Amino acid sequence: MARAGIITFLHNNNYGSSLQAYALQRTIQELGYECLHLDYEPDRKEKIWNLLTSGNDLKLILDGIRKRSVRADQSGARRKSEAIPAFYRKRMKLSALCRNRKELRRESENCDLLVCGSDQIWNPVWLNPAYFLTFAGNEKDKIAYAASLGISKLPKASKIRKIRKWTKDFRSISVREQEGAELLEQMTGRKADVIPDPVCLLTRDEWNGIAGKTPEGDPYLLCYFIGENEEYWNRVRQLQQETGLRVLVMPVTAESYRSGYELLDGAGPEEFLGAVRDAACFCTDSFHGLVFGSIFGTRTEVCRRYREDDPESKNSRVDQFLRVIKEKGMDELREEGREWLKKQLTMNNYRENRLRKT
Repeated sequence: MARAGIITFLHNNNYGSSLQAYALQRTIQELGYECLHLDYEPDRKEKIWNLLTSGNDLKLILDGIRKRSVRADQSGARRKSEAIPAFYRKRMKLSALCRNRKELRRESENCDLLVCGSDQIWNPVWLNPAYFLTFAGNEKDKIAYAASLGISKLPKASKIRKIRKWTKDFRSISVREQEGAELLEQMTGRKADVIPDPVCLLTRDEWNGIAGKTPEGDPYLLCYFIGENEEYWNRVRQLQQETGLRVLVMPVTAESYRSGYELLDGAGPEEFLGAVRDAACFCTDSFHGLVFGSIFGTRTEVCRRYREDDPESKNSRVDQFLRVIKEKGMDELREEGREWLKKQLTMNNYRENRLRKT
């Protein structure tokens, strides 16, 4: 059986990232491939090397320190950070832990196909060559599934040059947003297909199959915010007055821990799914939160995390999804994603057969 290796974000303590990783691996397996994720968690030396060579801002390290401080201060946040790796062990197949490029290359040697995606792995703000599969050289068959740039404006010229170089040996590229496809073409001259996030590849019934139990108690207004913004809580208060629902918060930030509302703390990815599915109303600034609200048919109120004039705004991914889901619906999106993957896997099989004959 042919073998595919995937690289994406696995260690950012995020429900959406973990669930999109699960969905992509499950779908590739269903399409007839043995499949594993390359378990990339860069060590300090690798992070510093990447920061210096990719031209990233030092504030990324500061942001990481801030997020770790929240986990250090809250027992529920620590339980969540343990629940996500437990979800991987239960539901997915991962390689040995890779702390640098050398170890990624070693773990990918037996893969016939390498896949990067999805999530914001190609966002120029935190550019990392590993997510462009540079560790494998140009001898491997490489594709990108729904990679997101997460931006609406071109990055600086030095990053454009890197992205152009790192995408040169990909056989096929798909991205998650139309804006991303347009920007990528401007940067590299390559046209990319626009296809849905991996979580769209599974049906509502399939997600129900792994979702946790409904939170106990009365019907609830679920809040899940990745950013910090007082306007979020103004909106929550409005919704509470409008609906009369109890407010249940899945905390991420220090601000959400101080909200004063009831907390659904320490939940893992399966519990996240159950909470979104069974909410009477769901208020979120999360892209994947919005997508799961749509999959489950939950009333979802979207808070925009970024100002429209913010050069690092990632609102385009929300706008793209809302536009496309209105035009096509979830079933058509799912079929588009699965057909794109099926085509790429078929092409890889053909390529491998020709290589064996020669």
